[in-house]
Amino acid sequence: MKYKVTQETELLNFLLEATSKKRNDLKKALKFNQVLVNGKSESYHAFLLHAGDEVELGKKSRQDLPFPILYEDKEIIVINKPSGLVSEQTMHNKSETAFMIVNGYLKKKKEKAYLVHRLDQDTSGVMMFVKNKKLYEELTHNWNDYVLERSYQAIVEGTIKKDGRIENYLSENKMQKVYVSNKKGKKAITNYHVLKNVKGYTLLDVFIETGRKNQIRVHMSSLGHPIAGDRKYGAQTNPIRRLALHANIFAFEHPFTHKTMTFKAEMPETFYKVTGKLKK
Repeated sequence: MKYKVTQETELLNFLLEATSKKRNDLKKALKFNQVLVNGKSESYHAFLLHAGDEVELGKKSRQDLPFPILYEDKEIIVINKPSGLVSEQTMHNKSETAFMIVNGYLKKKKEKAYLVHRLDQDTSGVMMFVKNKKLYEELTHNWNDYVLERSYQAIVEGTIKKDGRIENYLSENKMQKVYVSNKKGKKAITNYHVLKNVKGYTLLDVFIETGRKNQIRVHMSSLGHPIAGDRKYGAQTNPIRRLALHANIFAFEHPFTHKTMTFKAEMPETFYKVTGKLKK
């Protein structure tokens, strides 16, 4: 359904007035990229609309999924997971998951997905599943031998001037909060590169050598620069109404073909509301 904007307003407010849908239903549509503004997907509830803009509701990707498929072949399917979507069902979270949605899509083709890695619920970006059980077992048993790159983009609070490397140990308490634990937990290594400083924030490229739970969030917080929107680990601001962490590159060597496979998901448009345009 398409709607024409007649005056300047915010996206969610416009949808509430233009449709008969409930606020929670509209928020879900935004979260799962089912709203287009002038033909382009928009998930930010406070996106500013202008007279003449056209808003389309209920539009899904060409694959009939609530998020983009970045790549698919007979063995692999890679998605751009939206922020807010859980990777897989847990004892504490039994809501709809990326794993369930992908398997629902593949079931129509008589295929099945296996989960090989996860993203935090509020982290968006590249997430890969495999369809071949033999490939799944080889990757999960020898993950570090095949993964070549796991890169993220993050907006952190405060100004960081120099690139850096964090290497320490992480543990998790009974409240499921991860913390630096002085050689008693699992070793974690994070490298970061400064892309831009702007108005009290820093945009970083982040490269992880280990994949511990909440690793980037804890490491940046330990520097006194928590990720924007990350209240759990000390953030004081939330400029884009979500965790400002995005998995933009994942690369691995295929265990059987030995081919390097690289998948990318562009930085979300909402990040530019803080960073402005970036130099190419």
